[in-house]
Amino acid sequence: MLSISLTQAACGPLALVSAVGTTVNNAAYNAAERDLNNPRSSREEQAIKVAIANMNLGIEYMQQGKYEGALEKLNRSLLAKPDFAPSYNVLGLLYQRLGNSEKAEAHFKKSLKLDPSDSSTYNNYGLFLCSNDRIDEAEVLFQNAANNPFYSTPEIAFTNAGICLYDSKPEISEGYLKQALNKNPNFSHALIQMADLSYNRGQYQLAHQYLERYKKSAGHTPKSLWLGIRVSNELGDKDNVSSYALLLKNKFPDSEEAQTMMEWSF
Repeated sequence: MLSISLTQAACGPLALVSAVGTTVNNAAYNAAERDLNNPRSSREEQAIKVAIANMNLGIEYMQQGKYEGALEKLNRSLLAKPDFAPSYNVLGLLYQRLGNSEKAEAHFKKSLKLDPSDSSTYNNYGLFLCSNDRIDEAEVLFQNAANNPFYSTPEIAFTNAGICLYDSKPEISEGYLKQALNKNPNFSHALIQMADLSYNRGQYQLAHQYLERYKKSAGHTPKSLWLGIRVSNELGDKDNVSSYALLLKNKFPDSEEAQTMMEWSF
């Protein structure tokens, strides 16, 4: 299904490193601001700065695939400030990438215990639960994230909820995706997901309309081009089929979608 942008394929969940890169940082600085407004010593202020600096380095290492370095920096962040919720959030993501589900969940829970208002952690934890087929639990967390009035990007949580429930509760999934587009009509992840949903329902003209909106807000991926080929084929638009096919062949020749296209009869 977030958001540090580990966004997966066009129709996949919002991977969490975009959440890490932006939303987590926002949460960190908000937490720091709250602490700095308290009458504390300069030592505490320095601890916050060290915690943020090491967390950001941990995020950077994680995005580069340097997981050992990321773990070291995140542990240093918590050594400086043991109650720094955003670092626990990022550690949850790191352990999820490392395949340690037990530690990942423990760190997400710790982050929420320290800061129950952090939508970034709700969203990331929700993605973790969804990836482990704990759909109902994930839905609650996505709702918590999206309904937080201080969350600046609720469309991410609504979209992740829509993707998570796509197979098990398609009608509810559509409702979440539409809520995402109500919040941000140009949110590409929700647009491509609605295009995919419409195509699968046989609503080809509607799928085409969502694809056109998607093209105005995001660059094509193998998934979106392959979807465009199939939608245009159903609408009998041979020019569009050829255009999408040429883009897929030239831009993503080694993709799974390009290989499938070569075996497909137009």
